Amino acid sequence: MSTASERYHHGDLRSALLCVALDILGEHGVPGLTLREVARRAGVSPMAPYRHFTDKDALLAAVAEQGFRKLEQRLIDTPHADPRADLVAQCIAYVGFACEEPALYRLMFGPFLRRFEDHPGLKDAALGTKAALTRAIAAATPGAGDPTRQDVALACWSLAHGLASLLVDGRLTGAAATPEAIAERLTRVLSVGVDNIGG
Repeated sequence: MSTASERYHHGDLRSALLCVALDILGEHGVPGLTLREVARRAGVSPMAPYRHFTDKDALLAAVAEQGFRKLEQRLIDTPHADPRADLVAQCIAYVGFACEEPALYRLMFGPFLRRFEDHPGLKDAALGTKAALTRAIAAATPGAGDPTRQDVALACWSLAHGLASLLVDGRLTGAAATPEAIAERLTRVLSVGVDNIGG
């Protein structure tokens, strides 16, 4: 397996630095994720990361972008013959992602990056995740108009995100079921309303 310094000579230092950054984030959270520590772990000079990331904010944005792309892939990897079952599966996948990648999830949705507009790649990745949910809702509500679908999208995201945040922050105590099982039960309750909309 090549080291980050070896990859640098093949023009792949940025990818290597992002892999190292994801490891640091998982171990120490955002406070431990610095350009200096990324360089140290990658085995490159302290200035090498600045060729790809102008500052820590740019590094955080690139890591968060990776997170959104991973989440989007999780959402689109849940196809079902029944569109409403697919919508349930997407909400379960959202919660599962948050519980498996809590530090990354906090970076993506926390206060660390307030202006997505400053980072086009991050903005596009976040929109891609939203689009995956939007497509699932359109398929599950064929008879609904756009305003109604927007309401359903907000309801689904609020449910999945709220449950994920409660679980990641350790606020949902005493639950005997797995996070995925809880997400499935709650999403199926919501899907009753979707059934009445989608016709």
